[in-house]
Amino acid sequence: MQFSSLSVIGLGYIGLPTAAVFASRKIKVIGVDVNKKAVDIINQGKIHIVEPDLDIAVHAAVTAGYLKATTIAEPADAFIVAVPTPFKGDNHEPDLSYIESACRSIAPVLAKGNLVILESTSPVGATEQMSAWLAELRPDLTFPQTTGEASDIRVAHCPERVLPGHVMRELIENDRVVGGLTAKCSEYAVALYQSFVQGACIVTNARTAEMAKLTENSFRDVNIAFANELSMICDELDINVWELIQLANRHPRVNILQPGPGVGGHCIAVDPWFIVSKTPEQARLIRTAREVNDSKPEWVIEKVKLAIADFLQANPSKTVRDITIACYGLAFKPDIDDLRESPSMHIALQISNFHAGKVVFVEPNIEELPAKIADKVLVEYSQAFSSADIHLLLVDHKQFKVNKPNSGYVVDTKGVWL
Repeated sequence: MQFSSLSVIGLGYIGLPTAAVFASRKIKVIGVDVNKKAVDIINQGKIHIVEPDLDIAVHAAVTAGYLKATTIAEPADAFIVAVPTPFKGDNHEPDLSYIESACRSIAPVLAKGNLVILESTSPVGATEQMSAWLAELRPDLTFPQTTGEASDIRVAHCPERVLPGHVMRELIENDRVVGGLTAKCSEYAVALYQSFVQGACIVTNARTAEMAKLTENSFRDVNIAFANELSMICDELDINVWELIQLANRHPRVNILQPGPGVGGHCIAVDPWFIVSKTPEQARLIRTAREVNDSKPEWVIEKVKLAIADFLQANPSKTVRDITIACYGLAFKPDIDDLRESPSMHIALQISNFHAGKVVFVEPNIEELPAKIADKVLVEYSQAFSSADIHLLLVDHKQFKVNKPNSGYVVDTKGVWL
């Protein structure tokens, strides 16, 4: 089957690279996003996010006429939904309202023979729910949940499995898990992705595809939780955790990860809760790992409070208001600009809220702070180095590895300056 046109709903960190890669294969791509500013930037051949090589791909695709962005969905042969799936409330209940909104956006332009793929990382059953919403909105069309292989519309789930900072390469090279609501749905989805995917397209059903992505990130979360818990144990026992891990990893069958200030991003910090929400009685280890990682920021904040106390004891003429704290890194991982679900951002904001003195933020991958925290102070690395009394390293950006503070108190959550 041939796909001459494609619509990507959601032009964020996954949707825009996906749209650009398809467009590079001379498929007409219509990108849809509610953010008018982002749409305008993309239509100028520019990008509104930081991702290596994405700017080149978007500029080429827009210039050649294979990619355009809009706020209103248009007809296409296939639709890829790549919108956020956050929580609602305090109980980590999955919020599928963005997926539902995407359904309302594309439903009026759906036509017989179309393929709809959910790429958003979602709780098990979300693809079926998406198909049900579309069926309600378009009763004149048939869908797999009622008509099976004879349905007018094909529906599948194909989660992204890419690393920020390497998205453009991994989209092409990585294997893809493709889970259709029927075998024919999977076949159509595989045909679409094989237009650019060099890895294998592995077919399963939609529920297993959804669970595969959640499992991958939950596995990583459990392993990070082990490292984070180990760091807290070692601190209590006065042991250098980074030296300990280096020694333990000399065992041929041991590979302990590195601890940090917590876990962030739109996947690892979120996906395990999707499993817990569906199977709360069974997902005991997964829940505990999430709780360990979610507790690490507060542990880091306590370390900063101890550093403040140590500074005041060593400088009795000073007050809390005299202390400047520099927070190095706001992104959820090194060398990117993505602040989503970032424990470093949470820690920096908490410190800024409770500390009576000056708090400065250092994030070399952004030019300005998000609007909601625009009142905070963003400074250059060198300025923080020379002016701060307490240096809190939260993210091991490459810029921070060049040298370390030669004065003041250091709280290093990544073992870079120790």
